[in-house]
Amino acid sequence: MTIDESAIRALPKVVLHDHLDGGLRPATIVELAAQIGHTLPTTDPAELGAWFVQAASSGTLELYLETFDHTVAVMQTEEGLRRVARESVLDLAADGVVYAEQRYAPEQHVQRGLSLQQVVDAVQAGFAEGVAAAAAQGRTIRIGTLITAMRHADRGDEIAALALANRGDGVVGFDIAGAENGFLPSRHASAFRTLAQAFFPATVHAGEAAGVDSIAEAVHVAGATRLGHGVRIVEDIDILDADGETLQARLGDLAHWVRDHQIPLELCPSSNVQTAAAASIAEHPITLLKELGFAVTVNTDNRLQSGTTLTREMSLLHTEVGWTLDDLRDATLTAAWNAFIHHDERERLVDELILPGFRQGGNGRHRA
Repeated sequence: MTIDESAIRALPKVVLHDHLDGGLRPATIVELAAQIGHTLPTTDPAELGAWFVQAASSGTLELYLETFDHTVAVMQTEEGLRRVARESVLDLAADGVVYAEQRYAPEQHVQRGLSLQQVVDAVQAGFAEGVAAAAAQGRTIRIGTLITAMRHADRGDEIAALALANRGDGVVGFDIAGAENGFLPSRHASAFRTLAQAFFPATVHAGEAAGVDSIAEAVHVAGATRLGHGVRIVEDIDILDADGETLQARLGDLAHWVRDHQIPLELCPSSNVQTAAAASIAEHPITLLKELGFAVTVNTDNRLQSGTTLTREMSLLHTEVGWTLDDLRDATLTAAWNAFIHHDERERLVDELILPGFRQGGNGRHRA
């Protein structure tokens, strides 16, 4: 079966790894930057969008992260945060996303005097506005918020406490992000202990710029129930035979642990290529990991920097690697069943939105 992009866009989708400060509309950046006097590389929205993709495609995570200087700069006021959050929801809903976990680091948005709680309140207000506006357009979407601590800073305990303080107001999980090399999860071990004792889930950026040591700490020190990226788990896998009918591979102890416990991998194909964690979409380990039985999910990471959508990521996997509708459904179900919402809520998400949408095959718009 050949699936066209419009059919994939119509499918109900779940994204677990999507950064709020990596999904701004270029035109919004231009308008907000003008209001605060922030200088941009260009004030033409189309050119600015292209600049973000080009700058993010430098080949290293560190240079990729420098593009956020501009997005974070325009997210320092309640108005700016609310607008960005509202528009993010609308853009995701227009792409067929029915559940999204949006992550951001409140500590990065206090440069103009907002408190951490004011940042959270503004973002949550924007999410609520976006959900309501999407509903008015006939689209259903739910947002779960992941509060992120920057791994190179020393505010892990404070940010973990912030996440816990807002767990009943839309915040569903915790994350650490930023430069991975040299800043392993153990740096925030006390924060992760606090979260575990409070029965609060965490995902950890690991196995993107750093290798298996980072993944091991994410699992055993941070107690991560999902892995942000995790693409470099392949470094603990030896392929013995890829030519026969059955893929033969030898897994190391860590790879076995991740697969045996079905710890979901929040894989982001285009972003991983940009940061050189993968050579190309065709060579991305996501397909190998799927075939080996790992819990694979498909994600966008930063829609602005990658010039992408979840529809585009899935379309690339279909056209360049041969993923089928069943493959896309399985990855979507894996994402839904591993969302940081309660089990009964996941059941409703799967039974009422995802399975009916896939049975229709993208509203019937696939072609054989």
